[in-house]
Amino acid sequence: MITALQFMEGDTVAIIGPQSSVMAHVVSHIANELQVPLISYAATDPTLFSLQYPFFLMTTHSDLYQMAAIADLVDYYGWREVIAIYVDDDYGRNGIAALGDELAKKRCKISYKAPMYPESSRDDITDVLVKVALTESRILVVHTYTEWGLEVLDVAQKLGMTGSGYVWITTNWLSTVVDTDAPLPSNAMNNIQGVLTLRMYTPASELKSNFVSRWSNLTSAGTTNRHVGLSAYGLYAYDTVWVLAHAINAFFNQGGSISFSNDSRLTKLRGGSLHLDAMSIFDGGDLLLQSILQVNMTGVTGPIKFNSDHSLIRPAYEVINVIGTGIRRIGYWSNYSGLSVVPPETLYMKPPNRTSTNQRLYDAIWPGQAAQTPRGWVFPNNGRQLIIGVPDRVIYREFVSRVEGTDMFKGYCVDVFTAALSLLPYAVPYKLVPFGDGIHNPSCTDLVRMITTGVYDAAIGDIAIVTNRTRMADFTQPYIESGLVVVVPIKTSNSNAWAFLKPFSKNMWIVTGTFFLLVGAVVWILEHRINDEFRGPPRRQVVTILWFSFSTLFFAHRENTVSTLGRVVLIIWLFVVLIINSSYTASLTSILTVQQLSSPVKGIESLQTSNDPIGYQQGSFALNYLSEELNIHKSRLVPLNSAEDYAKALRDGPKKGGVAAVVDERPYIELFLSTRCEFTIVGQEFTKSGWGFAFPRDSPLAVDMSTAILKLSETGDLQRIHDKWLKGSACRSQDAKLAVDRLQLRSFWGLYAICGLACLVALFIYAILMVRQFSQHYIEESDSSVQNSRSGRLQTFLSFVDEKEEDVKSRSKRRQMEMASTRSTYEDESMSSSKRRHMELSSNKSTITSDQV
Repeated sequence: MITALQFMEGDTVAIIGPQSSVMAHVVSHIANELQVPLISYAATDPTLFSLQYPFFLMTTHSDLYQMAAIADLVDYYGWREVIAIYVDDDYGRNGIAALGDELAKKRCKISYKAPMYPESSRDDITDVLVKVALTESRILVVHTYTEWGLEVLDVAQKLGMTGSGYVWITTNWLSTVVDTDAPLPSNAMNNIQGVLTLRMYTPASELKSNFVSRWSNLTSAGTTNRHVGLSAYGLYAYDTVWVLAHAINAFFNQGGSISFSNDSRLTKLRGGSLHLDAMSIFDGGDLLLQSILQVNMTGVTGPIKFNSDHSLIRPAYEVINVIGTGIRRIGYWSNYSGLSVVPPETLYMKPPNRTSTNQRLYDAIWPGQAAQTPRGWVFPNNGRQLIIGVPDRVIYREFVSRVEGTDMFKGYCVDVFTAALSLLPYAVPYKLVPFGDGIHNPSCTDLVRMITTGVYDAAIGDIAIVTNRTRMADFTQPYIESGLVVVVPIKTSNSNAWAFLKPFSKNMWIVTGTFFLLVGAVVWILEHRINDEFRGPPRRQVVTILWFSFSTLFFAHRENTVSTLGRVVLIIWLFVVLIINSSYTASLTSILTVQQLSSPVKGIESLQTSNDPIGYQQGSFALNYLSEELNIHKSRLVPLNSAEDYAKALRDGPKKGGVAAVVDERPYIELFLSTRCEFTIVGQEFTKSGWGFAFPRDSPLAVDMSTAILKLSETGDLQRIHDKWLKGSACRSQDAKLAVDRLQLRSFWGLYAICGLACLVALFIYAILMVRQFSQHYIEESDSSVQNSRSGRLQTFLSFVDEKEEDVKSRSKRRQMEMASTRSTYEDESMSSSKRRHMELSSNKSTITSDQV
């Protein structure tokens, strides 16, 4: 720093350097005062781009882009937390701050920061890494200087931190060491096996190839036996000189001149070894600065041009994987398109695509020669147990309950937790601690809140995943579906004798019957003139209309339709009859085979509009949901502490100090209803949620437990645990179920009564007609001996009934004819006899007259 100040005592128009970001901060202040452009090819602190240093220029890429590349790597491999190991100065702190910002954009974070003194000893490094080894994350990002970066990895190797499961990502200091000092000693190469590092990308070109060749020849002809490699910093240093040369040339072309003026403030600083008063302000500093920013050239590092923020265009890095005795490039990163296996200059010709599906790298070999990507997190092996809160329930203890006299817990939720924990690839020491007084059900929201305060490291049990709780903690994949439902007492309404009338309402029956008559009349009108079957005496036509209409109900009509209009009307009507018949059959089947349940409460909507009291489980989130989300006044909400309280409150009802309904989560209610058939769920489930285990925000254990729960579900173990604890006994026995499914006589006696009555009436009318016919046709032909015998008369009547009606009618006609013939003969004989008598009388009268004469 003193050397830089002494140099600037002379007339200085520009400065190339310094190589240290820390020194760049100090020198930049002097460069601002003297208006001298300060151009660095090695100081990469992102904060040097601030407005505080207008005369500072960086001819390399800022660490801001390097940290963005590391954040993309972390996100690409699915990690969420990293540990930052860095040198605690402006260079290290500002670089790690940039890393934290870039990780936050990917919803990742730095879980632990491990700063080191710039002059740390090996013991200091060991102390820091021992603390790192006790943490959970295994993703380690090292941002330090080349001087002791290898020392950090050597200590890590001695502590067993470079084996399988670890991920080491270094900034470009490691690629710089490999490029300049290769080949590295074998022990150093062993320490960095599987490490990922970045190297500033410089595209291949003939200019670069020629320069590298010249550099190789130059260093090989040197007097030292040590080969000096060429890193990216060397290439940028070379281009920096040319950038300044082009800028000075442009400066003079624009009429610039070299002139200086004294700073009155510095004249007061005379004396001492530093002649600060000799420093002078460069009058053409602004013009030279603009000339530098306007440089547009191609160097050995590729195209060189500055952005508006004084940074180089198109920042890009190579992603390097250290394998064996060398390094292997597994991809590229550019600010334009992210991670890819294609060189950045190829992607510059295409539209930018930063989608996750477009991000790609070749497979890497990780520490410990592992080919599978490390999971990035393990449970810390520091002997500390997880303190897990468990609600000490007093109701529905099948889900979770404390074993009396012990610190152990049992239940469905506990079994799911232990089963999922057994699937993790690492051991998790834990201790279950009861939460609650054991008298009332505790609030699960309060339990989750204690995770945020550090009282508990996690919480398990029947914890519903609701909005306000997710703001406080991370939850696993739900292991059981849940949601609020409404439970009410029900009245059983079995089918009765007139159940066959229930499928249709009164209006439906009236309209249906009317349409039967209407359609029959319409078809008669359309067919009357052309169809003999619809003609005849008025009485016959009325009967035909009625028969035709109602026989279509069973598709039993036999009258043929002749007219086109009649057929169209009939086809449409038959389709309507088909729908009506099918609907009636389905509805009647449901009425007769399914037990009908009735309740005045139809769902949560009817509860909102009423003023009846509503029960809820004490400690459940149902209280907040009903009062805050549905705006139900808290005076209507009644806390209940047990299943017996549920049943009693529902049986009593609002009029006797009970409740109209109970609102609770479905798993509880299903267990409650398994032995209580007088209650049921009405309406739809009006919230959708599930139960999960709660962990601190961004806890990797929550992700691993979610994966384990999914495995339990796929293998069927989750269902087996459910059946073990929650299947319960059915509230109805199989015989009772069959009794409901079987059709009973009481459901049909009305139909049988109607049918029987119709039969009796028909028989009665028929009997009257038979007696009438018998009396008309047979009473006269029976002789007096038979007429006086009742048995003979009955026998004759039965024979008459058994005879065919046509035979009876023909015999009756024959008898009538015979009687008519007999009557005619008798009359003839009577007339003849009368005539004879008349003649005899006349003859007698003549004789008497003659005698008298």
